[in-house]
Amino acid sequence: MDKNAEILKNAILGSLKIIEQDREKEIISRRFGLTGTKETLEQIGEMLSITRERVRQLEKAILIRLQISAEDGQIPELAAAEKILVRNLTEMGRVAKISDLADKVYGKTATGPEKTGIYFIATFSKNLAVVEENDKYNAAVGIKEYGDTKAIRERVDEIVKIIKDNKTPMTLDELDSKLNYEHPDHIKAVASISKLLATLNGLFGLAKWPAVNPKNIRDKIFVILETKKEPMHFSDIAKEIKESNFKRKNVTVQAIHNELIKDARFILIGRGIYALSTWGYKKGTISDIIKSILEKSDEPLTREEVVKQVLKVRKVKETTILLNLQNKKLFKKVDKNLYTLAQ
Repeated sequence: MDKNAEILKNAILGSLKIIEQDREKEIISRRFGLTGTKETLEQIGEMLSITRERVRQLEKAILIRLQISAEDGQIPELAAAEKILVRNLTEMGRVAKISDLADKVYGKTATGPEKTGIYFIATFSKNLAVVEENDKYNAAVGIKEYGDTKAIRERVDEIVKIIKDNKTPMTLDELDSKLNYEHPDHIKAVASISKLLATLNGLFGLAKWPAVNPKNIRDKIFVILETKKEPMHFSDIAKEIKESNFKRKNVTVQAIHNELIKDARFILIGRGIYALSTWGYKKGTISDIIKSILEKSDEPLTREEVVKQVLKVRKVKETTILLNLQNKKLFKKVDKNLYTLAQ
C-alpha cells in the first residue's frame, strides 16, 4: 500500500475507535461513504428504524466528539494524516476541491471512499476547514490558518462577483489585478471551488457562458474561432475540436459544417472558410459586399479599392470580385477605373 494511503487509512481507523457504539460507527461510515457509497439521512434512518432528524442529531454529536478528541490529542494517527493534507494543500493554493486534493494525495484518480475519507478527516481536524457541497460550492478542504469555512466561501463569492460584473471571461492576471492574493495560484484554487464558474484555455467565466463551458457543437466552434482569432476551414475546425480539452469532442466534419451553416454567428467568407460575425464579417454574396462598400463611400471607388475592401471580409479570388463588379444592373462605371452604384 502507498505510504500516504496507509497513513490516511490509519487516521480513519484511529478516529473510528473513538466512537464506542457500533450504531454510531455505522452512521458515520455510511454518511461519509467510508466503505462504499455515501448514504442520505433518510436511507440510514430507514435501515436503523429511526427518523431522519435523529440520524442528523447523532451525526452532529459524533463529529463534535471527534473534534474534541482531535483537539485533545486522543487520535494519535491524525497528526501524520493532517501533515500530508496540509503539505499538499500548500502546493495547491491552500484550498482545493476534495476530488483534486484526493487525486494529488493518492497520485492517481481517487476512488469514492478515498475522497470521502479525506473529507471525513478534515471535518473534525483542528488544522483544516471544510466547505460542504451544495448548489454553489464543490466539496472542498482548506488550511484553517488561512481562513475558516466562512472565509473560504466569501473568497469564492468575491471572485464570482468580479467575473459577473466584468460580463466577459477573465484571465488569471486580470483577476489578480482586482484581488489581493499572495500568488495567482491561490485565486485559481479558490475559483475551482465554485460551481458557478468554469475555466477553459486560461479564461475564467460563469459556467453558463459558452466561451468557458461550451455544451454543444456550435459553442465549441465559437470557442475554437475565438481562440484562433482568424477564419478557418470547417475541416480544420473539426480537427481542432477533436484535439481540444472539451469534455465531448468526438464530432464529424459533416456535423461541424451543418452547425456552421445554421448559426448566424458564423459567416462563410470563402470556400468552406468561416469567420465570426463579431469580427465585422457579414452574410451575403460578393455582389452584396460590393454594394455595401459602395453605399458607405461618399465617392466612386477604383477597381483596386473595391477589390481591397472585399478581400478584407471575403477569401475569394480577385477575378471573382471583378466579375461581380461588371454587373451593370447593380454597379456603374463612371470613369475609366471608377465605380459607383447603378441608379
